[in-house]
Formats: sequence, C-alpha cells, structure tokens
Amino acid sequence: MIVAAALPGIPEVRAGVDLAELLVEAAGMLADGDVLVVAHKIVSKAEGRTVALDDVEPGERAVELAAEHGKDARLVEVILRESSAIVRSRPGVLICRTPHGFVCANAGVDASNAGATDELVLLPIDPDASARALRARLRALTGVAPAIVIADSFGRAWRVGQCDVAIGIAGLAPVDDWRGRPDGAGRPLQATMIAVADAAAAAADLTRSKDSREPAVLVRGLERHVTDGDGPGAAALVRAREEDLFL
Repeated sequence: MIVAAALPGIPEVRAGVDLAELLVEAAGMLADGDVLVVAHKIVSKAEGRTVALDDVEPGERAVELAAEHGKDARLVEVILRESSAIVRSRPGVLICRTPHGFVCANAGVDASNAGATDELVLLPIDPDASARALRARLRALTGVAPAIVIADSFGRAWRVGQCDVAIGIAGLAPVDDWRGRPDGAGRPLQATMIAVADAAAAAADLTRSKDSREPAVLVRGLERHVTDGDGPGAAALVRAREEDLFL
C-alpha cells in the first residue's frame, strides 16, 4: 500500500530558513524508508532563488519577445537568463530548455505562490544537490534519512494539463528498469522503464490543491525504491539530446 499525506503548518519560506527543521516539525516521526516530496518553490525560496521584477532591466531581445508574446518584458528577461535555449514558441507560450536539461514553459520561472507581489521564483541552481543537502540535514536532525524528491509541474508534449515531476532526487531510484525481465506471460520486456520518482511526485500532488499552501507531502510504501546512497538524482531522467526525436 502506498500512502501520501500533505504536511500541514509549514509557514511562508524565506531565504536562509532551515527547511529541514520546518519539515521535521510538520512531519513528526520520520523513517528511513519514507519519501518526502517537496515543492521546488520552498527549496528555491530557502536558497534565495527569487527575483523582484522591479530589479530587472529588460534587454532588447526581451522587449522584442515580450511584444510578440504579450508578456511583461521584465519576466521575459528573467526567462532568457534562466534558459539555455528557446526550443518552441507561439503567442503567449515560451518553451525553454534550462541549463539542467529540463524542457518546460518559461524555463520554470513562475510568479504563482511567490509570496510577494511582483516577485518571481526560479528553479534551484542544482536541484539534485539541493535534494542531497536537504536529506543530509534531515539525517543530522533526526538520525534517519528519508528520500527527497523536489517536484515541479511540467506540461506534457502529447497530453493536456500539467503533472508534477521530479527535478531533484536524493535517495530514491529515479527509474525501475524492467527491460529484459519477463512480463506476465513470460515474454521479455523490451522498453519498460518505470519513472518511479516522477510517479511519486505526481501522486503526492494529488493530495493537495494548488492553493492549499501545503508544499510538502510524506509518501510511505515506496521502501523498495529508497536507497542508502543518494543515487544519480533527477539528472538520470533527462533524455539525452541525441535521443530526442522531437526537439
């Protein structure tokens, strides 16, 4: 059985706060086989990854794109700074590749639930490193090391709507590779690789609403996928550019 429960009572997060302490206080007793799925925004806020629009001076390219897409030129400037490339666009939509290799709208730059008017939240500089540091701090505080998944909402190329995915992982196998193993009829599987961390992120998101102010979810029942070491992180889920048939 897999059980997911949103953690109540986490206050607005600001730069420099000890996020692990907030999670321990909200979760109570934690165990080594637990998984904590944490919205990237509280990680980014704790790390100071926010930008005030009033502090942004848009460049020429940002002004051009803003006029084309009906966006605030200051927002577009921040998106450009956070992008390694713009891979697709149409009026009102900028699909970007980030330095992490993620392909997502606006390079993950978002104003929702930012905590202040005219403030933007950026993705962590290195979400896997953030997950590892958070796990290490939890171990220091509690003596146990639950797995950490840092999650964000991404659109899907072939599906309507958004779904939470893992952008940072520590202590959880990102993928359960079934290739070469038999299916129910004994036939060897050729391509089946279960995106465990993405599935955990999506399941956790179902326990809360987008306006609930519950940015962390405790998931139990995934012990078989939790590892002693931190593992390869979410970087293992990024498809290599040479294997990408659509970009």
